[in-house]
Amino acid sequence: MSAPTTDHLPVVVIGAGPIGLAAAAHLVERGLEPLVLEAGPTAGAAVREWAHVRLFSTWGEVIDPAAEKLLAPTGWVRPDASTYPTGGDWAEQYLQPLADVLGDKIRFGATVTGIARAGRDRIVDSGRYEQPFTVHIETADGSEERITARAVIDASGTWTTPSPMGADGLPALGEKAAADHISYRVPDLNDPAERARYAGKRTAVVGSGASAFTALALIADLAEEERGTHAMWILRRGIGANTYGGGEADQLPARGALGLRAKAAVEAGHASAITGFRTQTVSYDGDRLVLESEDGRRTDPIDEVIVLTGFRPDLSFLSEIRLGLDERLQAPTALAPLIDPNVHSCGTVYPHGVGELSHPEQDVYLVGMKSYGRAPTFLAMTGYEQVRSITAAIAGDQEAAERVELTLPETGVCGGAGLFDEPENAEQSGGGCCAAPTTLQIGIGAPAPTSGGC
Repeated sequence: MSAPTTDHLPVVVIGAGPIGLAAAAHLVERGLEPLVLEAGPTAGAAVREWAHVRLFSTWGEVIDPAAEKLLAPTGWVRPDASTYPTGGDWAEQYLQPLADVLGDKIRFGATVTGIARAGRDRIVDSGRYEQPFTVHIETADGSEERITARAVIDASGTWTTPSPMGADGLPALGEKAAADHISYRVPDLNDPAERARYAGKRTAVVGSGASAFTALALIADLAEEERGTHAMWILRRGIGANTYGGGEADQLPARGALGLRAKAAVEAGHASAITGFRTQTVSYDGDRLVLESEDGRRTDPIDEVIVLTGFRPDLSFLSEIRLGLDERLQAPTALAPLIDPNVHSCGTVYPHGVGELSHPEQDVYLVGMKSYGRAPTFLAMTGYEQVRSITAAIAGDQEAAERVELTLPETGVCGGAGLFDEPENAEQSGGGCCAAPTTLQIGIGAPAPTSGGC
């Protein structure tokens, strides 16, 4: 007897953000039925939480081609491709209209709590791949449901799981107790309450990526208007040739300009850098905080801390699925060597699609930011190409699935981003490796710049 077909079942897409909605658009284009499960109440719920941040990618780089085809018959007007949207612009002018077109193919207020093969836990081999998936969800009213699916595309991102302050990857001692004075987001200084939180205060900014650059630039701007405002920049590494990113060599100009703004903040005295500082403890000094490094150094008292040390994937609801993940990055095993920040921040990296994103568990894919695990290297257009390839594979079009063509802007940075132990002021050879566009974008996939960012 032949195995029962699952072709009549929907493909479940987790997350109604940019990549999840693009996946749904590609599935529709191929005549497949998507069911998008979004925990939030609206499309782009996570993006809306950083609505004030301007991307360092232009409109032309953050609109998926299949999604644009769905939108075209509705009279949707494509924004100027050369301009830079904010997160709010992206959500309102693109993600929400796309969600409206998809209509009842999206369920809001649906939190995925588990995924498994029907009737099989992760141990069982017998008949495993003949079974559909069961997707367990909890709805906004607290009720539980199970949905049967032919395949699962997890585009849930990493926004809800920021990395903690501790240099060992775990929360610093006292970090949780000081939660009222610690934020893990780029502040919105146009919000009166946020502005009051940092105006005239000393704020530690922990991190070395584009989000940290953004925070430093914002606090520097605030310092021009509010006396006593100052940023203390906490770096685990020293100041080197690549500390401020690619600068004028960056082929995403807005991202390069952001690094230069952070540099200007330091040079103007609005921010002071503390290098080689691996935070171990957060303690109170009166009603202010003091950070202590593993080597015993202590900061001066500070009022607030902004922790921007990256994000990590939430794998908790995938515990019954057989994933093949790199032991360091938590990215798919075949993809990890291509994006490892200990090695790559310029040079040629192969483009990737279904081949690099497949797991031992057939027909389950992690896409978007989540596919990159802990690597801070993701761009929206990378995710759009991922889901184009994956949906082609699900549809049985192997030739299209393997035809991955993507060239991404070069960062202009030539040092491994994961090497944070070089001595202060160490110079690194720039070489000539960043002269041409490559297939790897190094920067940050989470919202970052005030002048560009995804």
